[in-house]
Amino acid sequence: MSHQRLSMLISGKVQGVFYRASAAEKASELGVTGYAKNLPDGRVELVAEGPQPALDSLRQWCNDGPPAADVDRVDATESPATGEFTSFETR
Repeated sequence: MSHQRLSMLISGKVQGVFYRASAAEKASELGVTGYAKNLPDGRVELVAEGPQPALDSLRQWCNDGPPAADVDRVDATESPATGEFTSFETR
């Protein structure tokens, strides 16, 4: 199965609520590689690579996030995977 790359910008109350750590846990559970990091403007950037069904599940999870998060918006783009990641990490 070919891998894809999913890049997302998540807006709302997503910093200081364990969003990145929870996303990393979910991504690892799904077998997805990449990273999640806080941006200075209060959003979280998440880049993930893996099989399409796993990325679809991760995108769905990102719309809600962990219990303390309040997600307003998820802007997502897909592209071919680059293969640059070996695990999922928080930055």
